Amino acid sequence: MTQIDHRVPVALGERAYDILIGPRLLDGAGAILAQRFPGRRYGIVTDETVAAAQLPRLVASLDAAGLGHDAIVLPAGEASKSYARLEQVIEGLLAARLERGDMVIALGGGVIGDLAGFAAAVTRRGMDFVQMPTTLLAQVDSSVGGKTGINSPHGKNLVGAFHQPRLVLADLSALDTLDRRQFAAGYAEVAKYGLIDDAEFFDWLDAHLEEIFAGGPARGEAVARCCAHKARVVIEDEKETGVRALLNLGHTFGHALEKDTGYSDRLLHGEGVAIGMVLAHRFSARLGLAPGQDAGRGAAHLRRAGLPTTLADIPGRLGSTEALMAAIAQDKKVQRGALTFILTRGIGQAFIARDIDPQAVAGFLEEERR
Repeated sequence: MTQIDHRVPVALGERAYDILIGPRLLDGAGAILAQRFPGRRYGIVTDETVAAAQLPRLVASLDAAGLGHDAIVLPAGEASKSYARLEQVIEGLLAARLERGDMVIALGGGVIGDLAGFAAAVTRRGMDFVQMPTTLLAQVDSSVGGKTGINSPHGKNLVGAFHQPRLVLADLSALDTLDRRQFAAGYAEVAKYGLIDDAEFFDWLDAHLEEIFAGGPARGEAVARCCAHKARVVIEDEKETGVRALLNLGHTFGHALEKDTGYSDRLLHGEGVAIGMVLAHRFSARLGLAPGQDAGRGAAHLRRAGLPTTLADIPGRLGSTEALMAAIAQDKKVQRGALTFILTRGIGQAFIARDIDPQAVAGFLEEERR
């Protein structure tokens, strides 16, 4: 019997779906899919790292349930969120003769979830897909809410579609295969939910940080609380025209840093978000919007998790401030050329700030580089 510790509903009317959280869900995935979506065939999209660690478990469960499947295995890493890999996935799904009524499975982290979801959105004018996130970052953030896409040479996530999954299966045991750095990178997105608008959750994280990293019961509770938070925001603002933008706390700075480091292992996405959140708090304090001690407390918590918190923590040499500002100007929240940032009045008090002076941002970045 498959153990489900938490069920988080995402109530989107006819497109509603569940997030199921528990240990060894990949081993019971076939039975769950056969019950919920009978008569389907499955195209599994994954990467080489996950294929070695998790794909055999999923394949065994699909076989045991008598479900047909084909797998498309891609190189691991952010570079796979590209036009070339998107084409590879689409052509692979078509070559497998998967029909519009069949389903795509995104088995992996945020890169695979975004890429496979986008491929599902456009293949045969739209196929259903299931998210099976295997990283902490994907379980608490990118697998929920229907944002799919790839990167452009102009910036991150600039090509994509809103396409909600039909189900999310978050297997907590998959997290045991992550190294400390990958787990910490995902934890940045966990901390984000407290920093945005839930100071009580941030306090709880501060008290349970070691247990979350060790794999105790607090880990599953943290995943469930983050998913419930994101589900509430997605229900209220699915297409990110309002409050959903708050979930991008730290991402404007972070995405610019990822682009500057070539979407490489120099800076993982969660590490960029961690630095970005600290910069957002420090910039808010510089503008007189937030107390400096809150910025310091947030940075101290992220450092305890093993995350970078300053520009100096990024290995190698960063590009110029002008290059970073050019990347920031391509941010998806830019409206008619005006910069929009998620700033804060303190821990748990983030807000959307529009018409931010680019010169003020550039001056702040220059200070932070010293």
